Amino acid sequence: MNLSLKNHIQKFVTVSDTEFEQMESYFEEITIKKKETLLEADHVASYNYFVVKGCLRMYFVNDKGVEQTTEFAIENWWLTDLKSFHEQKASNFYIQAVESSTVLRIQKSKQEILLDKQPILEKYFRKVYQKATAASQVRAKFFKQYSREELYFHFSSNYPWFIQRVPQYLIASYLGFTPEYLSEIKKKSFS
Repeated sequence: MNLSLKNHIQKFVTVSDTEFEQMESYFEEITIKKKETLLEADHVASYNYFVVKGCLRMYFVNDKGVEQTTEFAIENWWLTDLKSFHEQKASNFYIQAVESSTVLRIQKSKQEILLDKQPILEKYFRKVYQKATAASQVRAKFFKQYSREELYFHFSSNYPWFIQRVPQYLIASYLGFTPEYLSEIKKKSFS
């Protein structure tokens, strides 16, 4: 029994051990290496990923060929290109392991069957997506409200585990600036 997923579900809804065992059978546990790609742009997002251990990121490549990280997912977070996953159309994003990771993945078709068999999971996913959408709205506000330096300091003080685990160039990509600019900000803060 995967306690990470069970405990996460239990934060939002109540399920019995028997119900969870039935749910768990729809998932596949996989181990992925650092920098391994789970989704490539122009492919359909066939899976929704739950991070048991490690860190993933979602990114796109802009017109200048620069990678722009849009999301990270660490333990107990979900990650997929939701639009591609739900519409089963080609994605504009890549999903890659930042660290060697263990994830549970569920195929779109299996998730639909599971939701029909276990309707309580509709409530679970609704609550998870509401929380993720709220976080995304706050992030959008911070991007509009804060200077670049303030943005970095806010991020580093509120999410120190990312600063410790994620390479600086990926943090810069997520915050929308170059690694060199991030180095300058960090140098200023120590002088």
